[in-house]
Amino acid sequence: MRDSGQALVTAPVWDAMVRVFHWSLVSLFVIAVITGEIGGNAIQVHMWCGYGILTLVLFRVVWGFVGGEYARFTSFVASPMRALKFARGMLGKSHEYVTGHNPIGGWMVIALLLLLATQAGLGLFSYDEISTSGPLARYVSEETSITLMKRHRLIGDVLLILAGLHIAAVLFHLFVKGENLVRAMFTGQKSLPPALAAQASTARRGSIPLGVAVLGVAIATVAVIVNWPALFK
Repeated sequence: MRDSGQALVTAPVWDAMVRVFHWSLVSLFVIAVITGEIGGNAIQVHMWCGYGILTLVLFRVVWGFVGGEYARFTSFVASPMRALKFARGMLGKSHEYVTGHNPIGGWMVIALLLLLATQAGLGLFSYDEISTSGPLARYVSEETSITLMKRHRLIGDVLLILAGLHIAAVLFHLFVKGENLVRAMFTGQKSLPPALAAQASTARRGSIPLGVAVLGVAIATVAVIVNWPALFK
């Protein structure tokens, strides 16, 4: 909805599980980057962060089908043409309000989930040619494991670029368009035109018990994957 000068109304958009996912992912990603750069004993923490990130990604994929209205992929995955049209509009004077993820943000979510899953998956099979190897590295050759480590690092660089673009977009929304997306992701509430706010207020809510159950399954799944060699000798 284009900004028509109407007074904005606060409405609930992001369910608790989406918010927990978002800030947990941010924290783990930052720690993973720092510990990866430090190396040495910090690599163990880096690996734990990787397991945590893989858990969160698995959770978010499932939550994208069973979560609240605006957590579901069907609510924010738009066509490329729609995303391009939205981008052109954002560079103009008007501002199009979107209840959940906007069309560009939706594609960013998809890209980040795919890259994070790939990077974490590669880490499970990687070997750094010094002393650290992923829990599943024994199932591939040493040469393959070293190659996968190079790919793991490359995707890490790509993720840093995307993270920078994401932060830049958030700042653009805040200082140019006057929309505080950071606050919305903390509180779950967004300031919207009345029509969109009314729609958001009656939208499907995410079930916290279901979210906890999905997270539990994701944790168990990653635990089995990481401990596979010990479990199935």
